[in-house]
Amino acid sequence: MIKIRQIISTYTSTRIFSLLLLLIVSATTHAQSKMFRMEKDSIPLFRGFAVSFDLVGPMMMALSDHGEIEGALRINLHDQWFPVFELGLGRANHENDKVTGITYKTTAPYFRVGMDWNIMKNKHADNRLYAGFRYGFTSYKLDIIREALPDPVWKNTSGFGKKDMGCSMHWLEAVFGIDAKIFGPLHLGWMVRYKRRIAHNDGDLGATWYVPGFGINDNDTFGANFNIIVDI
Repeated sequence: MIKIRQIISTYTSTRIFSLLLLLIVSATTHAQSKMFRMEKDSIPLFRGFAVSFDLVGPMMMALSDHGEIEGALRINLHDQWFPVFELGLGRANHENDKVTGITYKTTAPYFRVGMDWNIMKNKHADNRLYAGFRYGFTSYKLDIIREALPDPVWKNTSGFGKKDMGCSMHWLEAVFGIDAKIFGPLHLGWMVRYKRRIAHNDGDLGATWYVPGFGINDNDTFGANFNIIVDI
């Protein structure tokens, strides 16, 4: 029964990810032109770039036992296409898990690369509506510790643990975001992410609790960013 549920869950999450990607592709297709066709106007192809910094991850890091510090570089091509590179540092210090009693500790970098499309009808407006995708990867080392507990029968204590256990993960993301101009080069933006794991190595002791850049370890998960953006 458990195996059947796992198969159904995997199938459902795969269908959700496929549907989101289909919606992104459909949203970026013009009614009378092909998806990657440039609008005919006098605006040049290269329109500069922007740097951004996320506020949600540091708040989570300050208020909970995990979080990220993350920045991004976004290139502006004709106000339509936006190649993106995101780099961050994820950290977790999850002590005495309620279910397993295990403590997880890790600090490691991660990166994502991808593309956003501006799906606003007026591509050159100050405000933008994005849909896009990301590929993410992290290679991290994990300390996993189970404190010694007294055995009620043999009256001794036992525990286990491992430090610097090597782990890694590859994942894909479907993203949707809003970018609003405040004044001058300053923008603020929201972005939501659906993340789908595609390959992973959890080390020698089973599934890890947290993956830098991905979040709480599972087949899929959701995330969000609130970004301060500066056009350059």
